[in-house]
Amino acid sequence: MIGIIGKKLGMTQLFNEAGQQIPCTVIEAEPNSVLAVTSTSRIKQVQLGGLGVQKNARANAKGEHTPRGRRVNNAELGHAKKAGLDAAPRVVRSVRLDEKGNSTVEIPSLTVGELINVGVFSVGETVKVTGTTKGRGFQGVVKRWNFGGGPNTHGNTKHRRPGSIGPGTDPSRVIKGKKMPGHFGAERHTQIGLRVEKIDLERNLIYVRGPVPGPKSGIVVVRKQG
Repeated sequence: MIGIIGKKLGMTQLFNEAGQQIPCTVIEAEPNSVLAVTSTSRIKQVQLGGLGVQKNARANAKGEHTPRGRRVNNAELGHAKKAGLDAAPRVVRSVRLDEKGNSTVEIPSLTVGELINVGVFSVGETVKVTGTTKGRGFQGVVKRWNFGGGPNTHGNTKHRRPGSIGPGTDPSRVIKGKKMPGHFGAERHTQIGLRVEKIDLERNLIYVRGPVPGPKSGIVVVRKQG
């Protein structure tokens, strides 16, 4: 199994040979650099870097410094130089090659410094996309957990309240894991079973059927499934 780091551009539609309309998510994935390869008896994975470069606090040849903000540290810069890169990638992700110990999967041979582009995928194969879902702030139980809520008439004033959260005598406490109001969204999620509908090598684009987690310009990791 191999993957690539990309950026979600948004959704569009394609038409297949039968004239059917297919909703697709467009993912831009510029070539990723292989930063490290781990191959032991317990785990086999590859570390990828992409989506531009980080700011460097050191001055360039003209004596100019980059603007203030998040800047790369020496450890990240040295790790990137081992892979033959002049600057540290903006995003670094690790992709499991053996799918959690599955020895039947064919493990590709990769070397540090190698580039991976969208050509590793083909039309018709199934992929899974991992991203961070849209953050929706603090929400109640109706929106966060799909509670039904209370009646809207006959004097009821608890329309969207959670109701009872536990007996007072036994166990005299709220059980751990009780579904309550709280921060909704902004969580890591993997959408599986997505079909690759189109590959655009010139523009580094992947068209996958259906929606993927996250907002527009959100960072995603596309991996082969199965």
